[in-house]
Amino acid sequence: MAQVYRGGQPYPAGYPGRLTPHEVRTREFAARRHGVDPDEVREFQARVADELTSLTETVRLLSQENDRIKRALRDWQTMHARECRPPEQ
Repeated sequence: MAQVYRGGQPYPAGYPGRLTPHEVRTREFAARRHGVDPDEVREFQARVADELTSLTETVRLLSQENDRIKRALRDWQTMHARECRPPEQ
């Protein structure tokens, strides 16, 4: 499945996939004349990476729960279909 921007447009070819917490933590930025405080940038990167880690774990757990519920529903449908078959003539 192709990843899309919020506006629905596909990413250009070669665009990297999802960001990882490691990528956020280790991203370097070019220095500018009127730059920002590097310590503040690193602190913010750490907060974003921590949040990304938490969200990634939440998505993983929800995906597992979704799979479990789907299996339970399929099992229930199979059992119910067997019990509700019309009598054979």
